[in-house]
This record gives sequence, structure tokens and C-alpha cells, in this order.
Amino acid sequence: MNESVSIAILAGGQSTRMGQDKSFVELRGKPLIAHVIKRVSELSLPVIIIANRLDAYQVFGLPLFTDVLPDRSSLAGLYSAIHYSRTEYTLCVACDMPFLNVSILEKLISLRAGYDAVVPIINQHPQGLHAVYRKTCLEPMLREIQQNHLRIRDFYALVKTHYVDETVLRQYDPELKSFMNVNTPEILEKLKSGAGPSA
Repeated sequence: MNESVSIAILAGGQSTRMGQDKSFVELRGKPLIAHVIKRVSELSLPVIIIANRLDAYQVFGLPLFTDVLPDRSSLAGLYSAIHYSRTEYTLCVACDMPFLNVSILEKLISLRAGYDAVVPIINQHPQGLHAVYRKTCLEPMLREIQQNHLRIRDFYALVKTHYVDETVLRQYDPELKSFMNVNTPEILEKLKSGAGPSA
């Protein structure tokens, strides 16, 4: 698609609500992160994984990196992804989003020119772990982390951010299934019982 873009899958979270490592929770015979890898690989862009237990992720055969600033927040995870990325722009996605929509990802990437961040908005909430970031985000992100300002949504006011409205997203994914986080046992059980989108 473009040599200036790569993809980072963020798998370094604490998984407190799931009670176990979200990446390896199985859905329809595959770990959640395997569903994510399958979806993003359709973009034919370089992919890296940000995780804290690198040995567990070697099975996927992708470049692995640990957090630059461990145990600090999802903002620190994004900082690590952008830091390690070898391209000007990085599409960052969470490991617990097995229904990613390739057309939406392509749309986000296509809107990056002239912006530091391209961020979908769902129910007035920015989807920071389903967004595109430029290397120019590194310095302001680091400042925020050092000052213990860890809310991703507050960061966007510091850079040139393009918000992608829900109406645009629904053109590609009418029910916005691609933004579903499988981050609790209840959501997982609901999907296993067949109540949810197909992976």
C-alpha cells in the first residue's frame, strides 16, 4: 500500500478484566491475536508486536519488542509501537480485536497525509488502539507520560489529529463490529455461544 506505513499489534496490557493474557484466549479455535494477525496481514504491510513476554509470541514469527516504559499505560504502549516502528506512520491495533475490518484500516491509512494522528470516533469516544500515528507523536507522548498524564484521548489535543466520524466508519462496517474488544470472560462466552460476528 505504502512504504511509509507499518502495523503494530499492542499485546502488552495487563488483561485484568479477562483474568488471563487476552492474546492467547481462544476464539473459534485460534488465539485472539491470531485473528488480528490474519486481518492485518491482508494489508501487506510490515507487522510488529509489542508485548511483555516475548517468548510466548515467538510462535507468530513477527518482530517482537517490549515496552520502552513498562507498566505505564496504553499510552506508553502506543509510544513503544511508534518508537520501534521503522516507518513514518504506524497503524496501531489492540490484540483483542478479532473482527478488524480491512477496508476501515485502509481508509484510516489513506487519510494520514498532513496529520499526526488519524483516530476513529465511536459514541464520541476516540478509538486510540485502532488508529494511525506519525513519528511526530513521539515527543509529545513522552512528555505526557513523564508528567503522568496517561489518558490517550487527552493526548490528541497536543497534535494535529484527524477524527474519523462514525458515519464514515459505518459505510464499511454498518454495525461497527470491527471495534469490538474481547476483553472480558462475558464477551468471550457470548461470542463462543454464537452471539456475535464471525471471525
